[in-house]
Amino acid sequence: MSYLLFMDESGCDRRESPYEVLAGVCVEDHDLWDLICDVQDKEEEFFGQRISSGLLELKGKKMLKKKVFRHAALLPAIEPNRRAFLAKQCLLHRGGATPEELSALAQAKIAFVKYVLELCVRYHVRAFASIVDRDAGRTERDFLRKDYSYLFERYYNFLENVSVDGRGLVVFDELERSQCHILIDQMSRYFRGTGRGVTRASRIIPEPFFVHSHLTTAIQLADLVAYIVAWAVRIPDMRAPARPELKEFADMVLRLRYRRMVRLGTEEYPQWSFVFIDDLRSRDERFEAGQ
Repeated sequence: MSYLLFMDESGCDRRESPYEVLAGVCVEDHDLWDLICDVQDKEEEFFGQRISSGLLELKGKKMLKKKVFRHAALLPAIEPNRRAFLAKQCLLHRGGATPEELSALAQAKIAFVKYVLELCVRYHVRAFASIVDRDAGRTERDFLRKDYSYLFERYYNFLENVSVDGRGLVVFDELERSQCHILIDQMSRYFRGTGRGVTRASRIIPEPFFVHSHLTTAIQLADLVAYIVAWAVRIPDMRAPARPELKEFADMVLRLRYRRMVRLGTEEYPQWSFVFIDDLRSRDERFEAGQ
């Protein structure tokens, strides 16, 4: 039995987004194709055509930005068949769309994302996220960043608990080529040169695959999760305000988390697959900086 963890990021430019999020969606291998087919079929049902095969990706910033909700509220809820027809016309017209077409497309986007998250629940997709404060201390050292190692720790724990011999693959949205080489090298040194990494390599295949996000449905699902986490999911110590119109989406994403119980002495406490990180530096770096 094998699992695939599709990973993407949101808020990496540290401009508008309140948090920088590294997120992954984990799908069991025998469920992946059925999930992809269901998502693509629903694109045609909601928009009158496939949208991820063209210029519009299923990205959180395009599907759930504030303007989408403003456009959706221009008109009362439009009947689904007419909504799909008008949404298709809007996509075809681009800059010359009518207000009704704009509203229909926006309503279709919101309804589609809700349905996709429901599909993820149905297919037992598990979501993982490392959430980094925008003002977090940054490391200058050339090793695998803390947000990656924390996420891999939780992925490893998940694999260990769901199957006796389950293995996990990691699939990234393709970065600029030099960045890909850097990440591959850092992952190799982590999984081969550290005690924890060697242990986790017994479950996680250390060399990642890189794919184009606009060609890979599951990467786009990871992007949706990352965007919703950054703007609306709030776990302890996350103090930035959440966008209220995304609360329903945040609640759905929280349902995708994985939880395991960890024993500390005589007590047990839950460890979730979402973790908040307020400093990316190692303990030594913080000590050297007097913190």
